[in-house]
Amino acid sequence: MADGEFGLIKGIVMSRMNNTRIHGGRTMQRIIVRDETATCQITWFNQPYLKDKFILGETYYFYGKASVKLGRFDMTSPVYDTEDSKKNTGRIIPLYPATYGLSQNTIRTIIENGLKDAGSIEETLPNAVLNQKHLIGLNDAIHQIHFPEDFSEFKDARNRLAFEELFSMQLALLSLKNEARNEEDGIAFSKDAKMSDIVFNLPFKLTKAQTRVLEEIDQDMESQKPMNRLLQGDVGSRKNHSKHSHSI
Repeated sequence: MADGEFGLIKGIVMSRMNNTRIHGGRTMQRIIVRDETATCQITWFNQPYLKDKFILGETYYFYGKASVKLGRFDMTSPVYDTEDSKKNTGRIIPLYPATYGLSQNTIRTIIENGLKDAGSIEETLPNAVLNQKHLIGLNDAIHQIHFPEDFSEFKDARNRLAFEELFSMQLALLSLKNEARNEEDGIAFSKDAKMSDIVFNLPFKLTKAQTRVLEEIDQDMESQKPMNRLLQGDVGSRKNHSKHSHSI
């Protein structure tokens, strides 16, 4: 393991916890662990509750930033697990925004207990949408976004939750649009006005897409329902190319 590198070590506790008071009223906790290759000093600050956490001769996992100087290995404030646990090491670990005095380990424990006690959450998307978009269920997504077994599970969970967020936003916008169209009256222009009279006098020929859009606009303007459109087209010449957007 290189100096400054984050890594996971598995070591046997070789010393009892040394709790030392340092300047400013702070405390420092240290133990020595070793494996078949080297010895490592593990250090924490202001965590006196760790005094009885480690049993002499037992094996633990530690994950943190290593310091390697003159062949001496140190690790400061790592997360840790017993040999038969994978709560904080040996897997993908979530990192949460934290306030002072609330550790990542505490937050992960709260989230994990919450997921166990939450039970089954009612699915919010229809099966047809889940199947068409190849999305996992809501319960699986919530669990996997916090504690995925691998990055594939994390990706599946993120895709599901991101899709639902955008899908819900789109439905809300469509609902507002339909509400505006149904509750407000627009100006219905006369059907006698012929847009073709203007089109035929243009010095160029419209494409099929342009003709179709103009026909849709013509129909909307003859209706009493408000029209809300964004007409965008590319305008170019031999010397420059610009894009214009018109809101109607």
